[in-house]
Amino acid sequence: MRKERYMDDTKLKKLGAELEKARTRQAEWTAKVRELERKYKEAENTCIHDMVHAADLTPEELAVIIRKARAGVFDAHPAAPGGRNQNEEREESENE
Repeated sequence: MRKERYMDDTKLKKLGAELEKARTRQAEWTAKVRELERKYKEAENTCIHDMVHAADLTPEELAVIIRKARAGVFDAHPAAPGGRNQNEEREESENE
């Protein structure tokens, strides 16, 4: 007579419980990753806002800088009305 081997029922239950724990941990880590991504984006936006605020740029000046950066043109300051940049205007006001 041939002896047949079957998986022990307790081993199957143990694997099922382990699988369920792994799925729970995966869901927890997915939630944690999403929360960290949200916090990172928020901090990044705050950093950008602070840099723009510190540079004392108007929305129009910021738009000019972004357009120039995309075009590969890098001026120190955006051009002010009249074709001069802010740096030239500051130098003139300091010399007066």
